[in-house]
Amino acid sequence: MSVELAPVLEIFRQKQSLGAEEDLNHGLDLLAEVKNGQRPALLRMYRPQPTVAFGQRDTRLPGFAGAQAASRAHGFFPAVRRAGGRAAAYHQGTLVVDHIQPAQDAIAAAKTRFSFFGDLFSEALRSLGVDAGVGEIPGEYCPGEFSVFGRGTPSPLKLVGTAQRVVSGAWFFSSVIVVERSAPIRDVLVDTYDALDLVWDPRTAGAAEDLVAGITVDDVEAAVLAAYSSHVDFD
Repeated sequence: MSVELAPVLEIFRQKQSLGAEEDLNHGLDLLAEVKNGQRPALLRMYRPQPTVAFGQRDTRLPGFAGAQAASRAHGFFPAVRRAGGRAAAYHQGTLVVDHIQPAQDAIAAAKTRFSFFGDLFSEALRSLGVDAGVGEIPGEYCPGEFSVFGRGTPSPLKLVGTAQRVVSGAWFFSSVIVVERSAPIRDVLVDTYDALDLVWDPRTAGAAEDLVAGITVDDVEAAVLAAYSSHVDFD
């Protein structure tokens, strides 16, 4: 089953942060507006404030309060997202890409979207020289079948995590691309996952610039738009 994209997407570059939690929730506000016909299909791109986005399952673990405290100690705001799995961390060195569009049957092709967008983002990273692939890597944080990773030594690095929310009449697909400054992300995840008593391999937390020196968020944004351009037009 293929993914049917809106033929035209409005590009919404969010230049100003609304705040860590507000940025996270604003995507769902936009989803409601697209569903109700108040906005066209759109591609929202922004650089988030330092955030640890916990999954719903994380909140039910005994160590959740400690994990929140660990996030704050590292200067990351602890937020709880309504889409996605385990905790993920990001900051201004990452690019968040939210694709939101109406659909008569939003549930159809839900899983196929993960594959499609995994391929799209790996294509964008490969255009910048990153040896990128799609699939869960052993020991990664917030594990997912369609994570995008970069092949590196001594371990592959998780570079893109994705999440999806589907409502009647529309769908929302959010992707976080880690481009610059992986050390703060790795450090906060070490302490938050320790507090949650979740096992993972910190060597899997990285950024695109760890594999190809000099890559910037601007470079990745341009590469993502170029990869999209073979599928859609932009308004």
